[in-house]
Amino acid sequence: MILKKFLSLAALIAGYYLSIAACANYSSPGKIDDFSLTDYNGNKHSLSDYNDSKAIVVIFVATECPVSNDYNSRMENLFKKYNQKEIAFLGINSNKAESVEMIKEHANENGLTFTILKDEKNIIADKFEASFTPEVYILNSDFNILYHGRIDNARKESEVVTKDLENALNEILAGKEVTKNVTKAFGCSIKRI
Repeated sequence: MILKKFLSLAALIAGYYLSIAACANYSSPGKIDDFSLTDYNGNKHSLSDYNDSKAIVVIFVATECPVSNDYNSRMENLFKKYNQKEIAFLGINSNKAESVEMIKEHANENGLTFTILKDEKNIIADKFEASFTPEVYILNSDFNILYHGRIDNARKESEVVTKDLENALNEILAGKEVTKNVTKAFGCSIKRI
């Protein structure tokens, strides 16, 4: 009887800590350390190369994820719109099975002109605690996270009601704090090693 109560209490405590861990995984880390990755043309890029920008948008992307692919034109349009306003855009591919050659071919076929970096062994995805493609982070010049989450609220562009990334960027450009700084990202899971 005592053993049964002890095991029940142990299970309850374990469940409590697992739920805390699950919540912790959803929250954004506060700051990212500088890092360097190579793009699909073999050029090295460091986060610090972009710290003269008004903000840095980091988007975890994929070549094979249908959700990420549904966002290709939206990502490119946002890049074109905000690049002129001194906002840097970096795509990061952390999927283990998606090679540099696949990334380059995918970018060319889909007209993606923003920089896309290859994160071998998902080291940078782990630092960001990124889980999905597409998943977005906006950083300031000190690499503090100003926004983390989705690009907008709907996979189908015709159903979009809330443009979360665009709203956050407009607030940053207006010198305001980001009102809604965390949203729930959705898409395909990052395929880690």
